[in-house]
Amino acid sequence: MSRIGKKPVHVTKGVEASVKANVVTVKGPKGELSFAHHIDVEVALAEETFTVTKRGESKRAAAVWGTTAKVLSNMIEGVTNGFQKQLELNGVGYRMAVAGKKINLALGFSHPVEVAIPAGIEAKIEGNVLTITGIDKRAVGQFAAEIRRLKPVEPYKGKGFKYVGEIVRRKEGKKSSS
Repeated sequence: MSRIGKKPVHVTKGVEASVKANVVTVKGPKGELSFAHHIDVEVALAEETFTVTKRGESKRAAAVWGTTAKVLSNMIEGVTNGFQKQLELNGVGYRMAVAGKKINLALGFSHPVEVAIPAGIEAKIEGNVLTITGIDKRAVGQFAAEIRRLKPVEPYKGKGFKYVGEIVRRKEGKKSSS
């Protein structure tokens, strides 16, 4: 039984929410998000509160019940506060710069790497920290993961992308015998 699915999701002040068929739309000061939920769950809006209930007792209904409630909660938080991820780039000669809707990266390859910034996401660079912000939690996390995948931090010298606050276990290099 989902503990998250049982809890009602409260709509904060300044946020407009509506449910039509299986599409939930949330509008707030930062923007608008919509979500088409699975047909095995039912979403109802009453008195500024979302309630999510299962339709039937299938495994899929149990699986998407709590997920749907959490997605609704994240939508409300996204249109009011937004989400952000921060990536730190370490390494001699590694550079990054934002040019319009692209991020130009020099990651030690024989060629520069250009990454297009998706719609609805903003990126800014301060020193060696890339800050990715947006209202959709999934899109922000996915874009941060795609950037990190280009050059993940390696355990010997600590070069590459890591999340700010991430702890990287360092390994000892080869020892010469004398």
